Amino acid sequence: MVIVMASRKQEDIDYVVGKIEELGYKAHLIVGTNRTVIAAVGDERGKFRLQSLESLPHVEKVLPILQPFKLAGREAHEEDTRVRVGPVTIGGGRFCVIAGPCSVESRQQIIETAHAVKQAGATILRGGAYKPRTSPYAFQGLEEEGLRLLKEACAETRMPFVTEVMTCGQVDLVAESADMLQIGARNMQNFSLLKKVGRTGKPVLLKRGMMSTINEFLMSAEYILSEGGRDVVLCERGIRTFETETRNTLDLSAVPLLKKLSHLPVFVDPSHATGHWDLVTPMAKASVVSGADGLLIEVHPRPEEAFSDGAQSLKPARFLQLMKEIEPLVHLAGKTL
Repeated sequence: MVIVMASRKQEDIDYVVGKIEELGYKAHLIVGTNRTVIAAVGDERGKFRLQSLESLPHVEKVLPILQPFKLAGREAHEEDTRVRVGPVTIGGGRFCVIAGPCSVESRQQIIETAHAVKQAGATILRGGAYKPRTSPYAFQGLEEEGLRLLKEACAETRMPFVTEVMTCGQVDLVAESADMLQIGARNMQNFSLLKKVGRTGKPVLLKRGMMSTINEFLMSAEYILSEGGRDVVLCERGIRTFETETRNTLDLSAVPLLKKLSHLPVFVDPSHATGHWDLVTPMAKASVVSGADGLLIEVHPRPEEAFSDGAQSLKPARFLQLMKEIEPLVHLAGKTL
């Protein structure tokens, strides 16, 4: 249920929050430009009890939330969410590009790449320290050493970084170093991990599972938000279909649909979606005009030597060209790069 406040005084809000919690529900405060609402989340069977809050003088009205994703949806949160990652703002008319290698391989590789992507216009560095791989024999990442190298690269370039966390046991360690935590496609429905990440208070980049519906995707975001996490960025990275010419099938219709259903920022990862470096720029352009708030691009100084995903990685010069080509499209979409 959504409790629309008639008052914006803190003492009145605190009083209503207390009443919501007395009824056994979690209260999530949403302060907008024009109004303040409180989303009451809990057992659906007793939600009629919340209707009694309309009798309070501080409450304008109590409304049901029809969608199953209570906190991720627009019913309770009409205004677009802006997510802060260090000094970088995602959403709110700002188009953000996150770039870097699939895996951190060495000090030289990650620092060289960090300088290159920053010079080209990326504002957040990406890099995998822990890598989920289909084969147990493939490179699994440098783990803690990878985190240390990411921190060094970001200290030198003054960029925040995002990296993937794979297990509940890794969350605290990764959260100590990373500015943003990534939940990969394979873990989108790892609900224990989602809840643990939600409790860190860190911004989260949530990737869509390769066989997940939009509803399932938003319900995964709901797990993070329900645990107190406020800053979630959704990322479309392609889904599995019958097509075999590309690594996945990029579902660009997901972008405007997610923007319609949810207030959360939406990114697109054309690297994983296509699996081919020469398809990344066309799909990046299409992502911009479809309404995305940002891109996640894999960049490697020597893709032919990459430990993972070299075929879909752009060399720095090609990434620079991509940034030049998307700039007019970003402005056309009414955003700033």
